[in-house]
Amino acid sequence: MKNNIFIKNVAGLKKYAINHKIKSGIVLLVILYFGYLGFNSFFKSDGQVQYVLAPVSKGSIIVSITGSGQVSAYNQVDIKPKVSGDVVYVGIVNGQEVKAGTLIAQLDDRDAQKSVRDAEVNLESAKISLQKLEEPADALSVIQAENSLTQAKTSLEKAYDDGATDVSNAFLDMPSVVTGLQDILSGTSASKGTQDNISYFSNLVTSYNDNVSIYKNDAADKYKEARIIYDNSLNSYKITARFTDEETTEKLISDTYNMARSISEAVKSVSNFLSFVKDRLTERQYSVPQSLTTYLSSLSTYTSTVNSNLSTLFSIKNTIVNSKMSIEEKTESLAKLKEGVSDLDLASQKLSLKQKENALLDVQEKLSDYYIRAPFNGTIVKVNVKKSDAASSGTAVATLVTRQKIAELSLNEIDAAKIKVDQKAMLSFDAVDGLNIAGKVAEVDAVGTVSQGVVTYNVKISFDTQDDRVKSGMSVSAAIVIDFKQDVLIVPNSAIKSGNNISYAEMLDKTFSANQGSQGVASDNLPKQQIVETGITDDTNIEIISGLKEGDQIIIKTINSSTSSSSSQQTPSILGAIGGNNKR
Repeated sequence: MKNNIFIKNVAGLKKYAINHKIKSGIVLLVILYFGYLGFNSFFKSDGQVQYVLAPVSKGSIIVSITGSGQVSAYNQVDIKPKVSGDVVYVGIVNGQEVKAGTLIAQLDDRDAQKSVRDAEVNLESAKISLQKLEEPADALSVIQAENSLTQAKTSLEKAYDDGATDVSNAFLDMPSVVTGLQDILSGTSASKGTQDNISYFSNLVTSYNDNVSIYKNDAADKYKEARIIYDNSLNSYKITARFTDEETTEKLISDTYNMARSISEAVKSVSNFLSFVKDRLTERQYSVPQSLTTYLSSLSTYTSTVNSNLSTLFSIKNTIVNSKMSIEEKTESLAKLKEGVSDLDLASQKLSLKQKENALLDVQEKLSDYYIRAPFNGTIVKVNVKKSDAASSGTAVATLVTRQKIAELSLNEIDAAKIKVDQKAMLSFDAVDGLNIAGKVAEVDAVGTVSQGVVTYNVKISFDTQDDRVKSGMSVSAAIVIDFKQDVLIVPNSAIKSGNNISYAEMLDKTFSANQGSQGVASDNLPKQQIVETGITDDTNIEIISGLKEGDQIIIKTINSSTSSSSSQQTPSILGAIGGNNKR
């Protein structure tokens, strides 16, 4: 009845609208609006939303990359060494069938063997050192350390005694040198009494080379300085007893050494002065006074005498310093020996031992790289090297063809970047219903193929088992496992929603039985939103890292009873927006 009336009204309005276009347009809009409200009110049902729940449980998640391709009757693999070296053994020939692990070739491993031996020696040494630290010091070791300290003290006493002797010897030699310098500079024998020698020799060349005054003044100054130091040192030596305390002896040795250095400088300066005069006279072919030649000869003798004393005094100074250091070291060593090893030293030695163990494992692994082995069962179809050839990581020593079936897939560059050799895979075949074969990745192309701007990479998967029903050329689908976790918290993917870079699950404020939750339950209150941290995900489930615990009930689906259809109800979000976006 309502529908008939509605149809008649619409027909009348249509006739009126033809004659009154503008007015009828406005009226039509009003009628449609109120008609919609009436229709909605007429057919409205009092349906209630129900929520399907599921518990948070523990399980496994397998993340895989899928692809399709063809089955090949064989797989060709170039066997390449991981290291470089000369081939010393080839163990296969063309056409030979080999098992996985068969030795294909061996490279010269002498250096690697030496590294292993060295690492073994270092490890054994570290073990012995640790054993020594852990054992208490024995009486013999303590006695030996005490004797060593006593010897060091005796050596120091002897050094002081030798130093006193060296000082005495220096003061036996130095007076003649100082007196000789004084005679050379201040004597008058060269001029036969008319003037001192230094002035006489200077005047011989000053008329044509006034630089002589520089040498003259330097000789006079250095002698004067050396004479003062000599006189002071001599006075100190005279008042010091032969067997005095160590500090006084050490100072006397140092002062005597400095005195000898000063006299050495004076001898050198006077020698330079006389040599300058002689050279200038020789240049002008003037005769050189005999006295000048005699003095230069004397200065040469003085130089040898002073240098000998300098060397002896310097040596004894170093001996005293080294003896003191030795006493300090041996005193500390004896104290540590009596106290025992510290915890820090023990921990340090244990760490050193662990490092040596790791170093041995590393070189042993490196040694195994010199033995090139077949990666799987198959047939050798090509041998590329012979004994004495050089091989490297870029050179294939042999080509191996597997007797197993191989699945060859083509993956895009994003998926290919996640694929690694030896990853597990599951294979299925369109032509053999229900057949699934496990396998693993045998090879991934290093260089992709570009076609119409799209880069793809070929992936080869070896079969773990063979089935005669699988033929070459058949279509194959593969799921390559790139990640796998066991015994982790998981929920269905549909239960997790996200927004503003935050993931959350929806929960009701009360708990229901598993049977009730799976069939759908009603709630007077809106679901609450629980923020979660998620991990890996597969096609069905997603890992929960935090935010939920095992047994928590979460909403996986909402059901509107008025339409009897599933829906993703939009509830006010804790993120400030409408929730309901499923995480994929």
